[in-house]
Amino acid sequence: MAVTVQECLELQLLEVEMLLSMFPKKGEVNLDEDAVPGMQRYLRNTDGALPPQLKYSVAIGVGEAKVKVELQVLLPHMYPQVAPQLFARSHALHRQQQLQLNTHLASHISSLDSGELCIYEAVQWVKENSLPYLENSKISSESASKEVVVKETLHRMWIYSHHIYRQELRKKIFDCAKKLNLTGFCLTGKPGVICVEGLRENCEEFWRAIRYPNWKHISCKHVENVETEGSIDNLRLFPAFEDLQFQAHGDYGLRNDYHMDLGQFLEFLKQHQSGHIFQILFGVKGKLAD
Repeated sequence: MAVTVQECLELQLLEVEMLLSMFPKKGEVNLDEDAVPGMQRYLRNTDGALPPQLKYSVAIGVGEAKVKVELQVLLPHMYPQVAPQLFARSHALHRQQQLQLNTHLASHISSLDSGELCIYEAVQWVKENSLPYLENSKISSESASKEVVVKETLHRMWIYSHHIYRQELRKKIFDCAKKLNLTGFCLTGKPGVICVEGLRENCEEFWRAIRYPNWKHISCKHVENVETEGSIDNLRLFPAFEDLQFQAHGDYGLRNDYHMDLGQFLEFLKQHQSGHIFQILFGVKGKLAD
């Protein structure tokens, strides 16, 4: 029997409520104050647009020194039928150790039974398995202090399309972003907007892959480069690659010609320190409704 979106969202609420009860201290579980009420409102009236994907983080104390490792969680609407997007990060981890930690975390989660809630399992795994990476990071840091500091650059591309509708195209976008370790988002509908951030060569490979052979109505509107002596992961504005959908309006007929609510999109950009991008993408200054 097929599992519905409503059933998945109900399970997500049960899981986050369980986590809040298990981690009651301030700052242990961080989520937007309207995230749970917004999902509850949708479940009371499922005729409206889907609520935003549930996004939160869990601060995990590791080792005797209780070094904090933050597990960032982004849940697709069909989780737990679909795997969650998880990303563990810590200021005490260098880029290589952080990459290894997340690779092994993803491997562990993929080994669990599909269709089961797994965020608490992920939290426990991070708590029990992060210490070796932290110790290796400390050793690497002591070695690096004797060497020349190497700077890295975060590359961020803002891509505009007349529209993004087709499922196979969206799948290609998400698969490519995941493969290249890029974070950002894809705004589906009309207009369509994609943001990717990561290493420059990975962003450029993503651009080549999705642009060709025949996507005509697409352009890269803006590129940002931010240099750092640390990890580029600390400069990312987005913790994962997100499926961005807002309340739409327009013709839902055969043309599937519906427009995204750009006011909600502007609010999203401002929440991610990117409000200036609105004018670059659309040629007008964004203004939020009172």
